[in-house]
Amino acid sequence: MPNHESVQRYIAARNAGNADAASRIVTEVVARYETRTTDGSELAELLNANLTTPLATKE
Repeated sequence: MPNHESVQRYIAARNAGNADAASRIVTEVVARYETRTTDGSELAELLNANLTTPLATKE
């Protein structure tokens, strides 16, 4: 299980096929990284989740 709540929400959004929510979460995490509000571990964890969690298709 991911350490960051944002990554948990990102994985849930991807599993639900909600690309809009996943995209918003990415934007939030990148903004925190760019303003140095996070140390980069959140972004690294998000990248790993992106590579390992396929976007589900809505039925």
